[in-house]
Amino acid sequence: MFDAILIANRGEIACRIARTARRLGVRAIGVYSDADADALHVALCDEAHRLGPAPPRESYLDIAAILAAARASGAQAVHPGYGFLSENATFAAEVAAAGLAFIGPPAAAIRAMGSKAEAKAIMSAAGVPVVPGYHGAEQDDATLSAHASAIGYPVLIKPSAGGGGKGMRVVERPEALVEALAGARREAKASFGDDRVLLEKYLLRPRHIEVQVFADARGRCVHLFERDCSVQRRHQKVIEEAPAPGMTAERRSRMGAAAVEAARAIGYVGAGTVEFIVPANAGDAFYFMEMNTRLQVEHPVTEMITGLDLVEWQLRVATGEPLPLEQREIALCGHAIEARIYAEDPERDFLPSIGRLAHLRTPTLTPDVRFDTGVRAGDAITRHYDPMIGKLIVRGENRDAARRRLAEGLAACQIVGMATNVAFLQRLVAHEAFARGGVDTGLVEAHREALLRGPGPPSERALAAAALAELLSLREAAALHASASSDPWSPWQAIDTWWLNTDDHSISLTFSAEDAAFAVRLRAGPVAPASVTIGERTNDAEVRRAGDELRIRLGDAAFPATVVARSDERYVFCDGTMTRLRLVNPLAHREDEAPRGGHLTAPMSGTVVGVLVRPGQRVERGAPLMILEAMKMEHTVAAPAAGRVGAVNYRAGEQVAEGADLIDIDADDATG
Repeated sequence: MFDAILIANRGEIACRIARTARRLGVRAIGVYSDADADALHVALCDEAHRLGPAPPRESYLDIAAILAAARASGAQAVHPGYGFLSENATFAAEVAAAGLAFIGPPAAAIRAMGSKAEAKAIMSAAGVPVVPGYHGAEQDDATLSAHASAIGYPVLIKPSAGGGGKGMRVVERPEALVEALAGARREAKASFGDDRVLLEKYLLRPRHIEVQVFADARGRCVHLFERDCSVQRRHQKVIEEAPAPGMTAERRSRMGAAAVEAARAIGYVGAGTVEFIVPANAGDAFYFMEMNTRLQVEHPVTEMITGLDLVEWQLRVATGEPLPLEQREIALCGHAIEARIYAEDPERDFLPSIGRLAHLRTPTLTPDVRFDTGVRAGDAITRHYDPMIGKLIVRGENRDAARRRLAEGLAACQIVGMATNVAFLQRLVAHEAFARGGVDTGLVEAHREALLRGPGPPSERALAAAALAELLSLREAAALHASASSDPWSPWQAIDTWWLNTDDHSISLTFSAEDAAFAVRLRAGPVAPASVTIGERTNDAEVRRAGDELRIRLGDAAFPATVVARSDERYVFCDGTMTRLRLVNPLAHREDEAPRGGHLTAPMSGTVVGVLVRPGQRVERGAPLMILEAMKMEHTVAAPAAGRVGAVNYRAGEQVAEGADLIDIDADDATG
């Protein structure tokens, strides 16, 4: 075993590798950018070295800086994690040339699978079925258009390098191809440094099933069963599970054998994933899609059903040890599901959301509940990196038990500081289509209305919890003030609702949510109990603090709640949901004027990568005006109505903050 390894990554995977290394007595060396100087993975490592500024190309993608950190730390090996340089053949070769072990496959294997076009040619020669498509070197628009027509629409554009859904475009009709190619090339270049693409027949509502493989340097290779990664948004995985729902033993055997054959065809060593696409209503057919020559984000579901530590296997295989188990010794036990929790806004087409984690609480961890994260409360989610907050992984004796456990775990997640996809995941896991195992890549889009609906009105419990939290805060502040005064027992120190010269002994609070106002009236003595009136209902109530949680009695019901206050915002967690309220200050002045129309603002912080119009140009409703990029995701700002461009306030390459005025449009109905 190595004495020390350098982890050439960040976030939750760097934390995971550091924990496993230290458990094995291996010194973990971290690296960080300026944005990550105080990150969790830095704290978990035995030592850490600065790479450079926040942008990945100046830090986590800087091969020379990483190798310098390895030499300075005395590391004997480099673990690339996933993302960044994990599938970069040049990096693997330079690590080996520096006399260090690369904890991953040989550079030749990475290179062979790094080009999706070459990978499909190798797999076809090895007898592994591939999806019909074009994987050639000719990349001009005319050639690609001709091949798209030959394949038949709809077609899927995919970057030849990289993965993770970045740069993928579905094209339904020929006239949309050229614009889609431009966007795919741009994203591919930004994410992988290579703008080449390939075309595939787009299979409607297929399943995405991948097989975990592991090989050692002695020629042995095994598979560790399959994972279903069909539930996706924007072509990126959001729910993964193992085993795949409805998988037969016969198909599992065939897919496992094909995956092992794929690994052997390129002399693979280490952990890898062979991804297959499974068409709907096509019997037992499946097609090779790509091979990820690294550990996958979703590897924990495989660990949960096998009881194995894949990072430990990586370290052992990299030292030259044989695989710890034969194929016949690897057993599948139970069912596991992983949900990726992102800082993103599902109601705004899953746009990334940045901010600081003002409050973060995760489920209680058990052998069957795991939460992998690289952040803590107080950390920032920035525009520079992937917006993942963490991964909730659960296991059950069967799929339904795992699904129920996942729902419980999501209900226990509390995150304040930015928009998240937690409520979306809760609706997804509870949806009938997911519950019955009817998963495919079109599930989210098919049930978009049900899954992406906005929050409903606040519940009576949420409003009561918010009001009682205000009362408790007033009491605690009064008690603190009284203890510091010369007369702590003075009645003027008490917080209650008794007033002279009035019959209305109550406190009135108003909360707003989704542009609606909700009145709550409190009556309280100096200690307890109180009464709460919401609408026509009045209930006796009590509230007390238990750690950072509130214990509330409302009428005959008792329940816990957490209320997080940020300025006038109140984030109420109770009954497994989060309700966002605003405490209305009746003395605050309202803005006399509504914001002026015609200003198109940035929906997210990011970089302008394309300006598609000029001042004075006439545009139609829906016309693309500007393209923003953040966290390797592009968003096109479109014209909300027909009109004329008044001003373009940013140029390509400039940074913009969320809410910045990008373009002014003089709409036709405004100009006459």
